[in-house]
Amino acid sequence: MIRFCLLGSGSSGNAIYVEADGSKILIDNGLSFRQLESRAQAAGISLAGLKAIFITHEHADHVGGLGVFTRKVPIPVYMTQGTADRLPPGIGRVNDIRFFEAGEEVRLNGMRVGSFSISHDAADPVSFIVEACDTKLGLAADLGHPTDLVRQRLANSHGLILESNYCPDMLRQSSYPPMIRQRIHGRQGHLSNHDASRLLSRVLHDALRVVVLVHISEENNTKELAQSVASRAMNGHAAQLHVAWQDRPTPVFEICA
Repeated sequence: MIRFCLLGSGSSGNAIYVEADGSKILIDNGLSFRQLESRAQAAGISLAGLKAIFITHEHADHVGGLGVFTRKVPIPVYMTQGTADRLPPGIGRVNDIRFFEAGEEVRLNGMRVGSFSISHDAADPVSFIVEACDTKLGLAADLGHPTDLVRQRLANSHGLILESNYCPDMLRQSSYPPMIRQRIHGRQGHLSNHDASRLLSRVLHDALRVVVLVHISEENNTKELAQSVASRAMNGHAAQLHVAWQDRPTPVFEICA
């Protein structure tokens, strides 16, 4: 069984808690130390005994709390060299960085954390799959284009964390400057509701248990719209469908094969 919780999802800070086979990890930490602890407590989980933090890319909403956390808690941080080279100076010293290349896997007891390249406007962005006890959790967020590689790595996941960032109509009519709208909509930007639904429809299978939509834009989307588009793509599939919040944790989800 794999347990996971979105402690924060969106431009105000991202952090994902994952637990399986005696190991606990975080994927990204864009939250302050106080916020991270507070949200973990609200979700009913303990961060004591974390084995590692895995970083997808260097944007502040994914690494903003990393420096303080590692200076308070001795824990290894896994990231690519390209990500490390572009970390924001404002986060300060990050202790115990351990490098991997996209495509490599890190093993922590019975947990396996696999990485794969994604298309995003960062130095060397990656996403992750977590496998343990014959169960698989797939993550696809902060990417502008769902490549064949993304679909292959997400295939046969029992749980999916999937970006559904914006509604194209709302983005076109938003107050964002044209350059920002183009960045979001571009192939190195973010997934729209329709992008997410197409990806979801291609990786649906009978053993999928939970889908969590993440990184919902507060100005260019609504939770209800994102959920409606994804629900149509699922076409009556029995998997649970949830939407993550920016300012509070999701429930703790449990998946198994």
